[in-house]
Amino acid sequence: MTKLQTCYPKSATSSKVGIERDSHVISKFKPKIRIIHIYAPEIIKTDAANFRELVQRLTGKPEDKGRDGSKSKTIPTKYPMDLNPNKGMNMIMEEEEEGGGEEFMNLQNGIRDLFSELRELVPEHQERVKKLRKEHGSVELGKITVDMVLGGMRGMTALLWLGSAVDPDEGIRFRSMTIPDCQKTLPGAFPGGEPLPEAVLWLLLTGKIPSKEQVDSLAQELRSRATIPDYAYKAIDALPVHAHAMTQFTTGVMALQVQSEFQKAYEGGIPKARYWEPTYEDSMNLIARLPSIAAYIYRRKYKDGKIIPMDDSLDYGANYAHMLGFDDPEMLEFMRLYISIHSDHEGGNVSSHTAHLVATPLSDPYLAFAAALNGLAGPLHGLANQEVLRWIRSIVAEFGTPDISTEQLSDYIHKTLNSGQVVPGYGHGVLRNTDPRYTCQREFALKHLPNDPLFQLVSKIKEVVPPILTKLGKVKNPWPNVDAHSGVLLNYYGLTEENYYTVLFGVARSIGVGPQLIWDRALGLPLERPKSVTLEKLEALCGKSS
Repeated sequence: MTKLQTCYPKSATSSKVGIERDSHVISKFKPKIRIIHIYAPEIIKTDAANFRELVQRLTGKPEDKGRDGSKSKTIPTKYPMDLNPNKGMNMIMEEEEEGGGEEFMNLQNGIRDLFSELRELVPEHQERVKKLRKEHGSVELGKITVDMVLGGMRGMTALLWLGSAVDPDEGIRFRSMTIPDCQKTLPGAFPGGEPLPEAVLWLLLTGKIPSKEQVDSLAQELRSRATIPDYAYKAIDALPVHAHAMTQFTTGVMALQVQSEFQKAYEGGIPKARYWEPTYEDSMNLIARLPSIAAYIYRRKYKDGKIIPMDDSLDYGANYAHMLGFDDPEMLEFMRLYISIHSDHEGGNVSSHTAHLVATPLSDPYLAFAAALNGLAGPLHGLANQEVLRWIRSIVAEFGTPDISTEQLSDYIHKTLNSGQVVPGYGHGVLRNTDPRYTCQREFALKHLPNDPLFQLVSKIKEVVPPILTKLGKVKNPWPNVDAHSGVLLNYYGLTEENYYTVLFGVARSIGVGPQLIWDRALGLPLERPKSVTLEKLEALCGKSS
């Protein structure tokens, strides 16, 4: 017999009961509520003695008596049952029993959903954090130097970030898994394909490797959440078409904030221990809706303005490419790779740290992510990949062809450096070797476009730049980073508008930021408030130590 599991309502925003995507349920938290989700017809095995009880639970008909002898009743749903097997059917029942009795059953072709997986992990992680603070709160993690204070806090350990960590030599690890590990282990759209972004989302949020069935189920859930209200499009349309794509993107995200579940739940008096639940709803809704918003901006700004609807048969990354106007299977596969490798890069980068910081005073995920996008729009962060492509194009313009000698390329690199500019796409604040995100894109190019002239120029740049930068001795990492390659691949498949590239980055980054915001609330991480120091105070402290 299918086992019923404890669940709590995901929203606390209205006293009305609803099953529509944009409806809000339950204004006051009543721990006696039991929610049953049935997503598709399923054979449920049970014995004769329990058959009557099972039917009563699944149909919402009242039982004669509760488990402790108390009577139970059914609250009728506001909407008729949806017989479409691709949509959820919600039945909400309230029992007149105290202390416990809450049960949850999620049946989607027998597949356990992401929320259920997360709900089991939260108490364990809460205890781990509680133990760390109680038993090891005074353990020192390192010293703070003047260089750290004046150098952008580089090397200062000061943030908790669950999803990923950057090793100076190995690069990014998603929940301890390298990019090659993810490529080998996480489900793809087809055997041997690049990791699906939905699989990366599952991994970052739970630390577990999902099955292909779980990933497909999550993809379906995200599609069901992806409806965009008209006023979000109207907010974007209020801007000039020539407004930067990131300005339009942030505006769209802020318009979506009107539907924040967290804001409504907080105003309704949600207990602190359950902040993570509406944060989960907001984060999942935001992640689901970003590709549609981003694609609308692209079509509005660069094409004919005609919206290409979502394809219910496609996964997250492929659907984004499709809505942009690209249906080449190779482009769909590259978009899956692009989103996956750009999703997270530990918590200290500008966009991730900004989202965390803005969320600490309990700003909802929409507000936090909009702030993150504004950080991502900076030339030293998310604009880097478009700067790389522009620089590569300037080389081609200088010589009239991408097919140049290493000597010509070396001269041009010195020319760039002597003009006071940096070589875009090289160096990194943490990494001290070639970025594995660069490497996996290079492998993709070698497989799909080995003879592309710009790809061959990128390969030549990798040979010439590091020795020059090493000889100058002014950089700690002369090796290529993720931005050194992505623009050329996007350009090859027809996405040539480099001013839009940061929007792609923003869509991808939501898959890393969203899970962390959920964990921030689940673990009760406090308001971030570091201590600052004046220049005079810093000089005085240095005087005392000398």
